Amino acid sequence: MDYTYSVNRRLFLVLILVAGIIALGTVGYIIIEDMLFLEALYMTVITLATVGFKEVKPLSEAGMIFTILLIILGFGVFTYAVTTGAQILIEGELRDVFNERRRKKMLVRLKGHYIICGYGRMGRIIAKELKAHGEEIVVIERQGEIKEEGFFFIIGDATKDEVLKEAGIERAKGLVSVLSSDADNLYVVLSARALNPNLFIIARAAEESARKKLKIAGANKVVCPYHIGGLRMAHMLLKPNVVDFWEFITRSEYLNIDIEELVVSEKSPYAGKTLRETEIGKTFGVIIVGIKRKEGQIEFNPSAESLILPGDILLAIGPPEKLSLLEKSLSNG
Repeated sequence: MDYTYSVNRRLFLVLILVAGIIALGTVGYIIIEDMLFLEALYMTVITLATVGFKEVKPLSEAGMIFTILLIILGFGVFTYAVTTGAQILIEGELRDVFNERRRKKMLVRLKGHYIICGYGRMGRIIAKELKAHGEEIVVIERQGEIKEEGFFFIIGDATKDEVLKEAGIERAKGLVSVLSSDADNLYVVLSARALNPNLFIIARAAEESARKKLKIAGANKVVCPYHIGGLRMAHMLLKPNVVDFWEFITRSEYLNIDIEELVVSEKSPYAGKTLRETEIGKTFGVIIVGIKRKEGQIEFNPSAESLILPGDILLAIGPPEKLSLLEKSLSNG
């Protein structure tokens, strides 16, 4: 922002100086040589441009002296204009080079981030949600220009290994592929899984038939937007209040309440206790709506006698600050 303001200010100054010297010359010839406006403007332009065309009419001594001064002033103004223009171009190129080097250095140090392949309508929503939760993001887009919105971006083909490596896929936590075609998403999933076997991968499938192929290729989750959109619309008709409540706790605009998954560590003081014994609800003011066991099964709406074990994941609803405190307690007490 500061650099842009500085450039605009210098360009504005150059325009003011050029316009000022032309106006000075025009007014001077009108007063000194009694010329018409067009004649005075013509004399000023050919004088400043030093093209050597014949004067409109012979100049008086005062006109000659004024012309000499106009040439000297004009030379200074145009020299400044050319120098400023060249300086802005060089500074802009150097700035781009330094920014690119800095961006690459920061990308190399990035760890535990998310990669979004495709920055269309779905990609923008995903990036917005991840950013709202304070996650580091790297966006890969094939073409066009992405304005910096608080995350890294790479212009390139996400189906190529070198582009995924530039995005730090070996150090990433997760990847979302929402490219326009199922074939491209399938290729990205195959490449990503080969480069990082532990990566959590979500892929978009336009056709229901592509879901199974993407799963086989290595996607942990596959989302069919048309299928989900159809179900959501049906639920809005059948259960509008339920849909309103779900949107309330999942949309980033409502940051006063959130739903979170919290891992129970070996050192947690709650490990090996029942929900009644932990008094989580009373202490933290959150609601435990489910427990995902280490083996994979989910216990929905657990009872007060449900046992919390190390490695379990608690699905909790509550204010973000309360969930954060509970997460710390579940990690190490």
